[in-house]
Amino acid sequence: MAQTTQPNLVRPVAAPQHYAPPSTRELRAQAVHRLQFGLAGLAGMLLLVGLANIIMNRAQLANGGQSASAEVSKESSTSDPLADIGVAPAAVSSGTEAAKKSGR
Repeated sequence: MAQTTQPNLVRPVAAPQHYAPPSTRELRAQAVHRLQFGLAGLAGMLLLVGLANIIMNRAQLANGGQSASAEVSKESSTSDPLADIGVAPAAVSSGTEAAKKSGR
């Protein structure tokens, strides 16, 4: 059986290698790269928020100027969700309570 030896791709290290601090040019390049990456992220977030704002404005125009939160607040003030599903007793409004006390 013939065996072939693979050549060493990495040279063996004869002595310990010491840490070489990056040069000022490398430090400046790293700082510029981080700055570019951060500014690109901020620009992306700005575009995303702008797009969401445009979508919300178009939705409000299509809805006739009424916001969805106004409809929800009107509905929640008139009904109790726990009473709707039968978990809690229905809250009696003050007008009907006063009529019961007066006997009308």
